[in-house]
Amino acid sequence: MEIEPIARRIRALNDAARANLTGGTMCFITCGIKALPAADQAFIVDRVRTFADFNDDNDPWGEHDFGSFDHNGNTIFWKIDCSDREMKHRSPNPADAAVTQRVLTVLLAEEY
Repeated sequence: MEIEPIARRIRALNDAARANLTGGTMCFITCGIKALPAADQAFIVDRVRTFADFNDDNDPWGEHDFGSFDHNGNTIFWKIDCSDREMKHRSPNPADAAVTQRVLTVLLAEEY
């Protein structure tokens, strides 16, 4: 699949945000994840940060904004949403870090 230049820029920003929690990134861990043992939480966050199992089914736009994996019998989802800097609306341009607040949410699939 050929990725458009804007999608490539969004993907690079999403990957950096997820891997480093930088570039205006906020990270939310849901109650379901927080209820797991600390070692599981650490493993899950590390797996989210290093996730690379992207394909046409889970990443049809090539933006690396969603992933899922199984851990100890739980399906884990993570999602990056792009809002404006005030977090009132969607980002006017997710390819521009100056106008985008990235929000990474890590949750159990059952919490979706």
